[in-house]
Amino acid sequence: MNKSELISAIAASAGLTNADAKRALDGITGAVSGSLKKGDNVALIGFGTFSVNSKPARTGRNPQTGKEIKIAAKKVPTFKAGAGLKGSVN
Repeated sequence: MNKSELISAIAASAGLTNADAKRALDGITGAVSGSLKKGDNVALIGFGTFSVNSKPARTGRNPQTGKEIKIAAKKVPTFKAGAGLKGSVN
């Protein structure tokens, strides 16, 4: 499912227009992104938890030349599915 299909599904499920559903989805993704940027977790009970993990700096290898390179530390967003989501998939 892509974004436009998700918007259509939200609109049909909630009885909204596609424009209203798009604004709602954009609001949700913006709120989750904003919270993760601040370092906060976003927990949706029964669905899952969005969080930020830190990856330390490390040494890698260029596959073409074999030369060692330094890979900078970074933060990555993660998602852990909740029990309700896991149950609905199985």
